[in-house]
Amino acid sequence: MSTVPNPTVTAEPTATGLKRDALGTSDLVFIVVSAAAPLMVMVGVAPLALMIGGIGAPAAYVFAGAALAVFAVGFTTMSRHIDNAGAFYSYIAVGLGRTAGVVSALVALVSYNALQIGVYGLAGVAIQSTFAEVLGIDQPWWVYALACIAIVWYVGFRSVDFGAKFLAVLLSAETGLLLVLAIAILVQGGSAEGVGLDSFAPANVFVPSMTVILPTAFAAFMGFEATVIYRRETRDPRRTIPRATYLAVAILAGTYAFIVWSIVQAFGAAGAVEAATTNGVGMFFVAGETYLGTWFTTAMHLLIATSVVASLVAFHNAVTRYSLAIAAEGLLPAVLTKVHPRTRAPYVAGLLQTALALAVVGGFAIAKADPYTQLLIWVNTPGIFGILLLQVAAAISVVAYFRKRAAGEGVWRTVVAPVVSAGLMVLAMVLSAKNISFLTGTTGLVNQILLLTIPVTCVLGVGWALWLRRNRRDVFDAVAATCDSTPEVAAS
Repeated sequence: MSTVPNPTVTAEPTATGLKRDALGTSDLVFIVVSAAAPLMVMVGVAPLALMIGGIGAPAAYVFAGAALAVFAVGFTTMSRHIDNAGAFYSYIAVGLGRTAGVVSALVALVSYNALQIGVYGLAGVAIQSTFAEVLGIDQPWWVYALACIAIVWYVGFRSVDFGAKFLAVLLSAETGLLLVLAIAILVQGGSAEGVGLDSFAPANVFVPSMTVILPTAFAAFMGFEATVIYRRETRDPRRTIPRATYLAVAILAGTYAFIVWSIVQAFGAAGAVEAATTNGVGMFFVAGETYLGTWFTTAMHLLIATSVVASLVAFHNAVTRYSLAIAAEGLLPAVLTKVHPRTRAPYVAGLLQTALALAVVGGFAIAKADPYTQLLIWVNTPGIFGILLLQVAAAISVVAYFRKRAAGEGVWRTVVAPVVSAGLMVLAMVLSAKNISFLTGTTGLVNQILLLTIPVTCVLGVGWALWLRRNRRDVFDAVAATCDSTPEVAAS
């Protein structure tokens, strides 16, 4: 029996069944910036960056933002020529070959799932703290994490434009709160030292400790590249996707650098590092009570919780659309390509991702593991390495792709920017591996396992590609075969 779409769905479905023309530039920006969870990054990570890197920490976010903006040059240029929502997977497959594409598909699935599921540990802790401090209710962290899984599934099940509006509200609230604090600090003149630009002085920026915090600065932008995953649901994707990508990077870099700089002003250049060391994640709460009053503490507790939920929803949507795109190529079971006839959401992929989250969170809860240092950090860390590796491969694929095609895009977009960004991403990977103890808070076997997770995933991906080439040649030959819209240069 045929299924009749709900008459309230005004946008026509695409070939994959997703809702067409549902997202504009602002929608995409809200989705990808929400994934970064700016409030949680500032409250939870910025004090640590100040403690280790000193008052020059704001510059680390500027550097990471600049590096990712350079990466976006080649990345978004290629998005105009690749008619596929598989993002890294499809770009790498077209540029570097089908085997590399299959490997990147597996790395992407592992990485995005790791980034999303690990955050449930943070959600459990953040919401537990909020309920205890604000409402006097104290339940185990996993109760709140399970509730988040249900909320995330529901929002993901609804239409993508509903999800974008949901994220817009939460992101506006958390960003607004940070800006209110920053403005209050500056209007009141900061600490007794007054307002200054010491954070950007070369003597405070070019110090060895900055190399330690650079990986956390790059990690704060995770998910910004997801704009291309929504290609099928975006209005005028050739223009909207590049615009949204640059805006997302600029907003994140500007917000991070401005807020961390303003917090330095709250305590003064001489006292900021000591305040970060003494108060840790409470640094922002101390500043809020000092410059705005106790109401700010309550508001921040509430919005930290919603910030994490927004991040979970954004990554959940990214995972499900990645799964759908890869399944559409025949690399995953065809059932994952199903979309709901009414909401036009990839509901089967959403159910699978939700079930995986339940299994992982449940396993950590049963093992009585720490939700922050173990579920969040241990599960997220391989995801960070995986995304960095995919960015390197994607940058290289841009060069390889345009070498064979007459696209008229220019050397800066197709060679210089991709090569420079690949070098910067490799630097970020090396620094992340070298300073992994800083990221995980542990040493020894755990770090070795976390470092090996993505290389092992790559090996499994190669094995998967070889198996497909030998046993499912039709599937292997069809990998990213129809997403290239730019003709190759004829051989002379």
